[in-house]
Amino acid sequence: MAEAVPILVITGQTASGKERLAVEVAARVGGEILSADSMKVYRGMDIGTAKPSPEQRRAVPHHVMDVADPAETFSTARWLELAAAAIYDVHARGRTPIVSGGTPLYLKALLEGLFEGPSADASIRAGLREEARERGTPALHARLSEIDPAAARRIHPNDLRRIVR
Repeated sequence: MAEAVPILVITGQTASGKERLAVEVAARVGGEILSADSMKVYRGMDIGTAKPSPEQRRAVPHHVMDVADPAETFSTARWLELAAAAIYDVHARGRTPIVSGGTPLYLKALLEGLFEGPSADASIRAGLREEARERGTPALHARLSEIDPAAARRIHPNDLRRIVR
C-alpha cells in the first residue's frame, strides 16, 4: 500500500466471534468491514462460512466478500488488491476500515506485503498436477522433499494443492 491508512484488525480462530465483534465495533466507531476470510470471497458459499446475514450487511457495509466464483482461482494478490482499494475508499469517506477474518496469509500480505518474485507459472503447475495423476501425490511430495525439505515437512503428503504451489 502506498500511503499508510489506519485500520482495525479483528482476527482469531474459526467460530471465535470475529464477525459479531466486527459488527459491534463498526457500529461504535463508524466503520465498515473488510473480510479477510479465504472462503467468504466466493459467491454462493454461504453455508459453513459464517457470512453475515443480509440484515447485518445492510446495517454495516462489508467489502471483499462474494467477489469470485467458486470455480475460479482466487489469489492472495487479488485479495490484497481488492482489500487495499476498499481500505482507501472507506478511509476517504471518513469511515474506519475494519479488517476481520482468520486467513493468516491475507493478513500477512496486508501488513507485510507480498513476495515480489515472478508470479506462478500455470504450465509448470499443470505439469506437476499431471505428474501427480501419473505417479501419485506422495511421489510428488517425495520430490518436494528433495528440493525443499523444510516445506515438505510442513505439507501433508496428500495435499496436492500446497505441494504444487
